[in-house]
Amino acid sequence: MKLYTKILLASVFISSILLVVYLQFNTSRSINQLIRGNEDLINELQVKSQTEVLQKNIASLENKVKSAVIEDLPDTRLIIDSESEKIKTTFHLLDTLKNDSSIAPLLDELHKLIEEKIAFNVKITEIFNTDGKESAEAMINTHLGSLLSDSIRANIRLIDIAHRENITSLIEKADRNGQNAKTLGTIMGLIAAMASVFTFGYIAYKMREQQQLISLLKTSEQKALDAATIKEKFLANMSHEIRTPLNIILGFTQQLQKKKLDPDIKEEVEIIEQSGNSLLSIVNDILDLSKIEAGMMRIEKAGFSIRDTVQNMEKMFAPRAAAKGLHFNVHIDSSIPNIVIGDAERLMQILVNLVGNAIKFTEHGSIAIRIIDQGKINTNIKLGIVVSDTGLGIAPQKIQNIFKRFSQSDNALSRKYGGTGLGLSIVHELVTLQDGSLQVESEPMKGTTFILSIPYDTSFAIQAIGTTEKEPENNFIEWSNYKILIAEDNTMNRLLLNKIFTGWGLKFDEAKNGLEVIDYLQQQDYDLLLMDVQMPEMDGYQTTEEIRNKLQLTIPVIAMTAHAMPGEKDKCIAHGMSDYIAKPIRERELFTLLQKWLRSLKKDPPISFSTINLSYMRSISLGNIDFEKKITQDFIHCIPIEINTIKQYQLEQNITALRQAAHNFKTTISIMGLTEKLTPTLDDLEYKTLNDSEFNKLYRTLEKICTAALEEAKQFYTSLL
Repeated sequence: MKLYTKILLASVFISSILLVVYLQFNTSRSINQLIRGNEDLINELQVKSQTEVLQKNIASLENKVKSAVIEDLPDTRLIIDSESEKIKTTFHLLDTLKNDSSIAPLLDELHKLIEEKIAFNVKITEIFNTDGKESAEAMINTHLGSLLSDSIRANIRLIDIAHRENITSLIEKADRNGQNAKTLGTIMGLIAAMASVFTFGYIAYKMREQQQLISLLKTSEQKALDAATIKEKFLANMSHEIRTPLNIILGFTQQLQKKKLDPDIKEEVEIIEQSGNSLLSIVNDILDLSKIEAGMMRIEKAGFSIRDTVQNMEKMFAPRAAAKGLHFNVHIDSSIPNIVIGDAERLMQILVNLVGNAIKFTEHGSIAIRIIDQGKINTNIKLGIVVSDTGLGIAPQKIQNIFKRFSQSDNALSRKYGGTGLGLSIVHELVTLQDGSLQVESEPMKGTTFILSIPYDTSFAIQAIGTTEKEPENNFIEWSNYKILIAEDNTMNRLLLNKIFTGWGLKFDEAKNGLEVIDYLQQQDYDLLLMDVQMPEMDGYQTTEEIRNKLQLTIPVIAMTAHAMPGEKDKCIAHGMSDYIAKPIRERELFTLLQKWLRSLKKDPPISFSTINLSYMRSISLGNIDFEKKITQDFIHCIPIEINTIKQYQLEQNITALRQAAHNFKTTISIMGLTEKLTPTLDDLEYKTLNDSEFNKLYRTLEKICTAALEEAKQFYTSLL
């Protein structure tokens, strides 16, 4: 039925168009004929006027010749020439009448008579000039001139009669054409009116149909939004329900690993931790995917060190690569600036996914990560990130599928190695969000290479802001000077935090819900509040608002939540909380967060150094003084030996050993935060071919910084005693 209606409408529309075109053609033709008829009528009226002028000019010629003879005037020939020219000019205007077959013979006759009339007057003039006045008057008094004048008038009357007949015909024709144009115009008007009514009705019908469609679309959209909301709530609840026990499993696993355990038990604990981390990785991938789908994955713009980020990744994966017997190599072009503006967290996430996959699917050979300078434009630099392995590789026909969600190149590999198939999809999305590009080169059983290109800003002004606003990190605080209130309803989570804080030497109290938090805060002072969001009686949001609005306290409130969906952190901040940490809580992340907020209280002066930076070591030690003593002692012992080794290899011209020593030295200095200061120098020693002068210059720089670092390390070691 719908097809029939469409065909009918199309037929009516086409027929109407053809009819309008036909009527328009006929109307135009009638109007054109009317215009031409009017032009012809005007021409005929002009001809009538010209015949009258012609008669006057002939009479004028005759009269002037007679007057010249009678008055005996000289130069009569000039009169003849002047008047004859006027007569001929007027006659030529009548040439348009020759198109009429009934008038053309009359015009020829008229032309002959006029020539005879002019010739007669010329003859009178000649006689006048030769024989005198009397002879000329005798010639005038003959009847020949009168007969010619009568013939001319008679001929003109015949032409006038023919004119009138033409004029009458033209008027009748113009009247007919005008009437036709009027009739056709009326028909077109009626058709236009009918078409307008039809069009209006059709448009009204389509608008009503469109409104119904819009209504259906709104209903569908609302259903989609409801489904998305349900999905988001489901993911949030699942995230909370999974992360809460994961927090306990991973937390207590970390506590167990600090103890001396039997080898079998230690291995079992490590298996538990690996399984927990795998589960956490799956949850995080699903949450990241949800953020990307919701358009809530934000790309931050802040200054960060490319070298620090890459070296942190290297420290994370080097042990795993070594455990599989893989050669793990990382190289950063020396031309790349240390500080760039971009999202360090997303870069780390990309590297972790790519390098993790490379190690997972490589059994023999090597893993290579190269950060290359692909060129600078103004204040922007394009970084190439190349991750290569010698692993299983990917068949060419399957490469296009590896970035699809929940997809892996081979189901058998999926069963063997596990994974959700989301990692590379997230990498692709993150690269795209940063205006980058991603390519893959692979060959089965020969390895895979991922080539990324991501632009970063290198603006000095932004770097200056980013670096000057950062709080100093090369200091530590005395935990025993502070007291913390823990708000947590879950018994296992409270027990975990109890063990962690006890190990750090922190003083703390515990509250099971928001009401207890308010009671504690009214009775005594605390330096920081660690607040679970989901609690009975009064949740974390309500409790924080009570603290800010009624108690008027500015105490730092750190939100703890197993909800890790997009916008959760913003929601916590909007309710007055100071910061946010997601469950499962990593001891190192918690340590860094508390150190940040407690340091801002400045209850004890930090120990600061100009060369070494203790932040990395403190993030590893997590307050373990014995560990810090041992690490510092090893640093003080190893630095002089390794410096001398580099010098000795240069003297022996053992360049291969020198380069390896320079590379190994990067690990030694990293524990004291010297990476940023010494990496450019060590990169030159490792990768460049140097003459003695160039080596000595670099070595003096290395020796100067290391000497200052040793002095500060000794001061720090003394402070720990």
